[in-house]
Amino acid sequence: MTEVSFPGLGWTVNVDPVAFHIGSIAIYWYGLIIAAAMVLCVGLAIRQAKNNKFSSDLVYDIALVSIPSAIVGARIYYVLCEWQYYSQDLLKIFDTRSGGLAVYGGIIGAFLGAFIMLRIRKIPYSTCADYCIVYIPLGQAIGRWGNFFNQEAFGTTTTLPWGMTSQTISDYLSRNCPMLDPSLPVHPTFLYESVVDLALFFILYFVRRHSKYSYETLSVYMIIYGAARFFIEGLRTDSLYIGNTGLRTSQILSCAIVVFGLLYIAFAHWKEIKRVPLPKRFFETKDPKTEVPAEAR
Repeated sequence: MTEVSFPGLGWTVNVDPVAFHIGSIAIYWYGLIIAAAMVLCVGLAIRQAKNNKFSSDLVYDIALVSIPSAIVGARIYYVLCEWQYYSQDLLKIFDTRSGGLAVYGGIIGAFLGAFIMLRIRKIPYSTCADYCIVYIPLGQAIGRWGNFFNQEAFGTTTTLPWGMTSQTISDYLSRNCPMLDPSLPVHPTFLYESVVDLALFFILYFVRRHSKYSYETLSVYMIIYGAARFFIEGLRTDSLYIGNTGLRTSQILSCAIVVFGLLYIAFAHWKEIKRVPLPKRFFETKDPKTEVPAEAR
């Protein structure tokens, strides 16, 4: 149990990263929150499919492929960025309970897995990407609270009233950030991203409803999330870096996707690249009155 305080607000809460135990196995709030976010997003996507001329069955198929792909992608991305550490003991690559998942890697993995599946089945990828991307920031907004329970993904010290502190944070700053005063509160960067992601969910919902252009909803996600992540990443104390340089991996990637998103929207409007509807087979229903009973065939 960790006591987390917000001195400027006069708030204090007790946080335990472990939700409960099943025998000797600890079940962490982080995993439960991530799982709940996935279930909510998939359920919402299924519920809204018909009104958006999408297939609820296809949502299931995409989820079954993209969720495990996201987990694998998040781990691979993190391991590659910390290869100097993992190369010393390759078995640690599989020790995910010790942490080490990257959001960008998860997003890349999810979209790559879905792309392969949709390509094989000859389903328009752009239509699926524009529909499903709306729920990604909602999942991120919820999932970031797992960082709060773990007391991780926080920023540098601050005098702002919502700055937070705990013994876990102070210990981390003492070990890893000698230039910062461990007795001072830090930016709750997980909260900043959670708020931005929630707002982005509603923005994308509006864009998807009114846009007629292929990949435009996805591009808006890339622009807004990329820009927000660039600035939030600059505050964090646990960033992944490119080799031994001072370049933060997430900031470089954020810049790239913002530029790409802006260029693509301009190109799509210039070339009139309209969104392609799903094949009719997804909306065909069998009429039981016209089906011939098996015994009569």
